[in-house]
Amino acid sequence: MKKSLIERLDQGPVICAEGFLFELEKRGYMSAGEFAPMVALENPNALENLHIDFQHAGSDIVLAFTYNGHREKLREIDKENLLESLNRSALQIAKKVANNPINGTDINLMAGNISHSNIWKQDDHESQLKAEKMFSEMVGWAVEEGADMIMGETFFYAEEAFKALEVIQQSGLPSVINIAPMAEDYMQDGFSIIDTCKELEQRGANVVGMNCFRGPATMMPYLRKIRKEISCHMSALPLAFRTTKENPTYFNLPDTNRCACPAPGGKTFPTALDPMYCNRYEMREFFKEAHGMGINFLGVCCGATPMHQREAAEAAGLIVPASKYREIEMQSEIANHPMYDN
Repeated sequence: MKKSLIERLDQGPVICAEGFLFELEKRGYMSAGEFAPMVALENPNALENLHIDFQHAGSDIVLAFTYNGHREKLREIDKENLLESLNRSALQIAKKVANNPINGTDINLMAGNISHSNIWKQDDHESQLKAEKMFSEMVGWAVEEGADMIMGETFFYAEEAFKALEVIQQSGLPSVINIAPMAEDYMQDGFSIIDTCKELEQRGANVVGMNCFRGPATMMPYLRKIRKEISCHMSALPLAFRTTKENPTYFNLPDTNRCACPAPGGKTFPTALDPMYCNRYEMREFFKEAHGMGINFLGVCCGATPMHQREAAEAAGLIVPASKYREIEMQSEIANHPMYDN
C-alpha cells in the first residue's frame, strides 16, 4: 500500500516542489503580477511537464497547482465561472503524475493546495466567512479528486492559517500549514511567528513551517527558533532568492548590481529578480542545516527550478533520477571542457 505522509516523514526526508508561478511565467504560460493559474486549463501539458521535471529532480509529493486558484482571484480577472473546472483540472494533472513515479519507488502523494485568500481582514467576520467558504470548496474538490493530503500555505495572518487548518481537518486528510511572515517579526494580526507555529501544533496540524516570501538567509533564523519550540514535523520551503536582513522578503529586494535596464515599475519583484538568484551551493547548505535539525518536509518555493529542488533532495541524503547528472559526478567531464585546458 502507498505510504502516508506521516509514515514517510517518520522514515526520513520528503520533498515537495513548489515554484509553479514563477517558472511557468518564465516558460511563457502565465502572466506576471496577475499570476492566476489558468495554465491548468489553457496549457495542461505545460503544467504536467513541469510536474514531471520536478519529480525527476526528487519531488515525491505532486502539489496540485491551485495556488491563487480561488474564487477571489478568478473573480478579479472575470473568470470565476471557470473556478471548479480549473481546480479539478489541476488536481487531475497532479494525480496523473503522482500515480506514475519515475524513480521506481512508492507512488507519489498528490497534495491539494489552498493559499492565503487575499480578502482576510482582522476582526472582519464577513471577510473571514468568505475566506472559509473559499477554503471549503477547494478542499472539497481536492478530496473528490483523490488528494492524499492538503497543504495550506503562504499565510501572513495567523488567524487565517488557523481557519485553513480547521477546514483541512474537516476533510480527514493530513495537513501541512506554512506561514509566510512579511518583513516584520510577527504576523499581520499581531501573533508572533513562534507563537503562531506553536498554536498550529496545538490545534493538531501534522506539519508546521514556513514557505515563500523569504529566501534561505532570512528564513533559517526563524526555523531554528521554531524547531526548538514545537515537536511535530516541520516544513521549510524558501524562495530561491538572496533576501537580506535589510530586505527580509523579496517584495522590495533591490538590485545591488544596479542593472542598466530596470523593470518598468522600478521594483525587482516580480520580473527582475534574476540577479538575486541563489546558486545551488547556497541552497545545498540551507537544506543540509534544515534536515540536520530534523526538518523532513523540504522544497523550494518561488523562483525554484528543478536544479534547486534537486539540491533540496540531495542535501537531505537522497539520490534522485536527476542525480545522475549532478556536478559532482561530472568533474572529469568539466575538467575536459576547453575552459579548463592547461
